[in-house]
Amino acid sequence: MAMRNPAPAYQATKGSPLDVDRDFYTRIASSGSRELIESFEIPIRSGKAFVVPCGHICRISTPYGPQVGDLNLWALDNPRERFWASRTRQLHRSHVTTFDRLWSCLPYLRPMCTIIGDSLAGYSDDVGGRVHDLLGTRCDPYVNQMLSGKGFDFHCHSNLTRAILPFGLVESDVHDVLNVFQVTGLNKDGQYYMEPCPAKAGDYFELFAEIDLLCGLSTCPGGDLSTWGWGKDSDADDMLDCCRPLAVEVFKLTNPSFLEGWESPRPAAYSGVHGLKMPTFAA
Repeated sequence: MAMRNPAPAYQATKGSPLDVDRDFYTRIASSGSRELIESFEIPIRSGKAFVVPCGHICRISTPYGPQVGDLNLWALDNPRERFWASRTRQLHRSHVTTFDRLWSCLPYLRPMCTIIGDSLAGYSDDVGGRVHDLLGTRCDPYVNQMLSGKGFDFHCHSNLTRAILPFGLVESDVHDVLNVFQVTGLNKDGQYYMEPCPAKAGDYFELFAEIDLLCGLSTCPGGDLSTWGWGKDSDADDMLDCCRPLAVEVFKLTNPSFLEGWESPRPAAYSGVHGLKMPTFAA
């Protein structure tokens, strides 16, 4: 018997914020009218925070082959507004791709960026795993200590913590990530699993910044996740050979006409106070 396919709880009705203007974002993605304003590589088992101005493009790529990256986002002028992985998962899907958006937390709830390019779009493995994961989160030294009894200082949580310090942020500002280039799924028992990263040299994931963004990106210490496990605590561990740098490029659109009619989204319009101010009811 074929498995039933229920309708999604959140649907992109015409004209809603989930119903993006695909022609607009396709024009931006395919335009050659862009100027490179910043580029760098993030070394293995490291992290970097960087700014992507509103209306600019950020490309994350795998210049040397498969490598997973853990991505955090904050509003540049207000880091209390940050990426909300679980709501993004509900609004779009468990593994995001072109024309999906990455949404901010309450009380802001607006698209922080829109995905405009994904060289791995449509990827699925033989057991249903997909790429660019929102099911899981970052690896961290606390769960590593709990599961293995060993310490390790270069998990994605720690890499992101170090990366954001120059911007005045601290460990508690690190939040659930988008696992870029990571293949995951749920097995038949509903348990989370990870598969090796399918990216080749030159694969990319491209974002259009809807607001001014502070981004944090970690090169996962598990590399391409082809050989991973808890308790790896030395440079001689067998995952080290699976680790590669990631590249980041930030572009400015040089043709202003491409942004005609576009406006940076405002925070959610809800203006209530959650019932704290009670109405006066007639006797």
